[in-house]
Amino acid sequence: MATQVRNPVGTRARTGEICPESGVWKAEATPSTTAPIAKGNRMPPYRGKAVSWKLIQHA
Repeated sequence: MATQVRNPVGTRARTGEICPESGVWKAEATPSTTAPIAKGNRMPPYRGKAVSWKLIQHA
């Protein structure tokens, strides 16, 4: 059985990009928020703006 290679915690993705890893993502904004986002989905805007998201926990 092949070992699945996962992107490390701390990986970043911007609004509009395809999510590289399923897990809990934190918006790098003030105030911040977290959201569960699945691999393959598009990274969402936060409070109507494009933001950078940081992976804080694997799914």
